[in-house]
This record gives sequence, C-alpha cells and structure tokens, in this order.
Amino acid sequence: MTDIVNCDPDALSPINTDQLLHAVSDDSPIKILILYGSLRSRSFSRLLAQECARLLNYYGAEAKIYNPSQLPLPDDSGDDHPKVVELRELAQWCDGMVWCSPERHGAMTGIMKAQIDWIPLSIGAVRPTQGKTLALMQVNGGSQSFNAVNQMRILGRWMRMFTIPNQSSVAKAWLEFDDNDRMKPSAYYNRVVDVIEELVKFTLLLRNKKDMLVDRYSERVESAEALRQRLSVRS
Repeated sequence: MTDIVNCDPDALSPINTDQLLHAVSDDSPIKILILYGSLRSRSFSRLLAQECARLLNYYGAEAKIYNPSQLPLPDDSGDDHPKVVELRELAQWCDGMVWCSPERHGAMTGIMKAQIDWIPLSIGAVRPTQGKTLALMQVNGGSQSFNAVNQMRILGRWMRMFTIPNQSSVAKAWLEFDDNDRMKPSAYYNRVVDVIEELVKFTLLLRNKKDMLVDRYSERVESAEALRQRLSVRS
C-alpha cells in the first residue's frame, strides 16, 4: 500500500464504493425550487418557470416557484425579513433548483442575482445548496445568447451545486408564448423539455448520495483537529 505520509490518518478514509454505486430506495417525489428573474406583469422568465413546473409535475416531482416581488436588496434588510425567510426555507426544502433569468445588458438581472445572494453557503451547520442539482435557463428579448446562463453556471459552482450539462436559451421570447401564456411548440420548447428531463434524472441519481459526494478530506481534517484539541483540553 502506498504510504500517504502527508495525510491526517484521523481524516483519511477509503471511498465506500458499495454506497456510492448502489441506489438507495426512495419513492418520494423529488422537490425542485424554481427561481425567475423579472417582475414585469407579463414576465417571460416567470412564464417559462411555470412551463418548467408543469413538466416537473409530469415527471412526478414536486415543484415550487418563488415569487421575488418584495424581496429586499441584499444587506438592505435583516435575515428575518419574511421574503428572505421564505426563500431560505425553500432552499433548504428542495433537492434541486431551476434558475431562469432574462438577459439584461448582457447579464442576468439584478432580481435574479439578489435571490441567489440571499441564499448563504451555510446557515449554522446546514449548507442549503451544497450537493443539490441545478438547471439553468434564460429568455432573450432579441437573438439567442448564453451570457446569463454562463454567469449562473459560475454561481451554481460557487454554491457547490451539481449543475447539469444541458441548458436552455429562448430567443425572442415574446414570440414563443401564445395568448394563454403557454409556450408554443418549437425547438426552444423541446430544449426546455430536455433540460427538465435531465434535471429529474440527475436529481434522482444524486439526492441520496449527495452527502457522501460532497464529504471532503480537507473538512474532515479540520473536524479531526478540533476533536483532538477538545480531548487535549479535557485531559
């Protein structure tokens, strides 16, 4: 066996391949939180979010759409603001998320970013986003672009989420929805279905394994050292 001389023996452990490779039986619906990034009365990111919720329900998932109206700017209110509390509770409730933003000035909207900024990397001992899945979508007023989804992909990685490979960008979104606010059949709609289908598959595969997948040696080193210090104080 290779001598791992620089590792902490109290933190280094072999990977449990049996636990990693074998599915855990769980018939409960997966839970998906959907965030959208516009407060317009006819918000195409909200309409797309609603289409996502319908598809998620079809695939047996439980979907909830967060309404960002009245959410304060980050740091312009306390954590006890009702809209902040609601958002954080939903972030802890879900197994995965869909983020859907318009592209404004070549970027995601401030409304979208504010929602993400209000979700912390940790709340006490709980990390509300770590190990959860994420799907990304954007709507465009003009030609197709991927600026917003590319930015959100960076944020998803920063939030320690498993961001699925597929993504959706709907060009000229105002042409893609009918008078009943339903998305018309098109290649854009087909891609939306692709993304949601992929999100459901990844979430089902990962939700009972995420704690193992994000269990890190560096963090176990810190825990082992803290335990040794406590024991030395007691002795």
